[in-house]
Amino acid sequence: MKSLPNILTSGRLVLALFMFMALAAAAGAVPGLSDHLSQETQFRLERWAIYAFMVAAVTDFFDGWLARKLDAVSLWGAILDPIGDKVLVCGAILGLMALGGAQPMVLLPGGLILFREFTVSALREVGAGKGVKLPVTLLAKWKTTLQLVALTLELVVAAWGAFPLLPSDPAILGPASILAHSLFWLATVVTLITGAQYWEQTRKALA
Repeated sequence: MKSLPNILTSGRLVLALFMFMALAAAAGAVPGLSDHLSQETQFRLERWAIYAFMVAAVTDFFDGWLARKLDAVSLWGAILDPIGDKVLVCGAILGLMALGGAQPMVLLPGGLILFREFTVSALREVGAGKGVKLPVTLLAKWKTTLQLVALTLELVVAAWGAFPLLPSDPAILGPASILAHSLFWLATVVTLITGAQYWEQTRKALA
């Protein structure tokens, strides 16, 4: 049972890879495959990708909770968990852009989040070499939650036509898009704030 948290974390990495490949294929970015897909198959890939993302996002809560509940906190889990988060978030952003999210309300915040994630990863690597640790803050945990919720909404909006039960009425899609974009920008602002905090911590530690 104590291996369950690490299994969930590893599963998140697998789901993230599947999600990205499915979105890339649906968007026509896989040579030799995407050209032969019917619209229904593309829609099916988009639905599966979003379902995979949602399941992976849920595991982000349960793996940490189970690790504490089962007293199974491990070094391997501590390494895999943030990697799983970043792969999931970055994969979703790239997949979202592939689906046609190259609009300012998606492209700019997505790019800023990617910039922050890679920068903080570099800071952690440099800091580790100097014996500097950057513990995850409470705001950073909320940042991840905001990112996952916002990206779920953005993916659903981008793949709206793939869900037959969702009405095509612009009066519904419009507000849904505004909500998704607003949450995505909020997540971006919080992401940049936490990035600045980590930068300052590293600067002071290395001064």
